[in-house]
Amino acid sequence: MIPEEDRGPAWLRDYGGSIEADIQRMEEFAKQLTAEVQKNYVPHMEEVQADMLPDLPGPVDFPELFEFMTAHRTVQQDTSTRVWEVGDGTGGLATAAETVSKNYGQADAFSHARVRDVENALDQTTAAPPPPAGTQTATPPQGGTDNSGGSDA
Repeated sequence: MIPEEDRGPAWLRDYGGSIEADIQRMEEFAKQLTAEVQKNYVPHMEEVQADMLPDLPGPVDFPELFEFMTAHRTVQQDTSTRVWEVGDGTGGLATAAETVSKNYGQADAFSHARVRDVENALDQTTAAPPPPAGTQTATPPQGGTDNSGGSDA
């Protein structure tokens, strides 16, 4: 058994487990997210951009103020970029959710139907049942190369 201090954080221990998604809810989420971005984000995004567009004049003989204004302009530009990226990223998330919903909406039902078809088909055959637990299922070799490691001499 691995000691507790070597096991890693508790919140990460089940990493790699199964992930379940409700496809119908994902489609609903995509529609709501798209509507939210268009209604409540895009108009404000454009207002923020318009407020940041004016370029302030640079001071002539005041180096400290000039440095401040340069830093201010850099932050202003970075903020503008992030505002647009959030809008684009959120829209991309909605598009991805919609795509997953469209591509996999019927996948679970189809998979289930296919498994049922296979089970029904197997039930109609005379296939041998699985061997009892604990029995050897491998067949002995029928000639060929002996790879057991022993010598023939």
